[in-house]
Amino acid sequence: MYVAGKTDIGRIRNENQDNFKIELFENQAALAIVCDGMGGAVFGREASEIAAKAIYDRISASFRLDMGNNSLRNLLLTSVNAANSLVYKKSEVSSEKNGMGTTCVVAIVRDNICFIASAGDSRAYIIDNNGITQVTNDHTYVSMLLKQGKITKEEIKQHKMRNVITKAIGTERDVDVDYFEVDLKPESYALLCSDGLTNYCSDELIHDYVTNKEINESAEDLIKYVNTHGGKDNITIAIIKN
Repeated sequence: MYVAGKTDIGRIRNENQDNFKIELFENQAALAIVCDGMGGAVFGREASEIAAKAIYDRISASFRLDMGNNSLRNLLLTSVNAANSLVYKKSEVSSEKNGMGTTCVVAIVRDNICFIASAGDSRAYIIDNNGITQVTNDHTYVSMLLKQGKITKEEIKQHKMRNVITKAIGTERDVDVDYFEVDLKPESYALLCSDGLTNYCSDELIHDYVTNKEINESAEDLIKYVNTHGGKDNITIAIIKN
């Protein structure tokens, strides 16, 4: 099992508000976390830093290779909820911090299963030789409109409210975190990323880069692709190879 991650400021932004954490547990399980801050440059960065560290610290301290699936699920959810409380409390310190928050997607791969928790529009994909599947839901206003049939997929990128997040870590006292368990095939991948990647790359392109390269090279080359084609946002990728 292998895990790799990379973040980049992009070509336009003055500060990187993304954060990621990765960890390999005795070459038998892997953890990846991607957070994309919101609420202004300084406070978005602070929110993503707090959340990524809180989740990483809690999981690293409590994870065991022999823990049951339900215990692992509870560990993921309690870790994300603990991060939510920390960011929310920080947002209450002053009025200028009101609204600070971060997207969050977390994955643990163990025993050919990918356990995922998410809030926001940072995504988790499962990739294998047969294709690529987005597991997580985009918690955005335009995604809600799409599900309601009020806009088409093609209209999303041009919609004036495309950047409005409907669920995130730290913006409310409590957060309803999405949770998924996905069976993995041998030689498959879990890819986590911020929207700085997915706004520029098709699913097919991501699949081709990941399946035809080593994972460190895949992350680096995907970021190079984004920066070559605009790079208007921070870009963060974490990849676990099963």
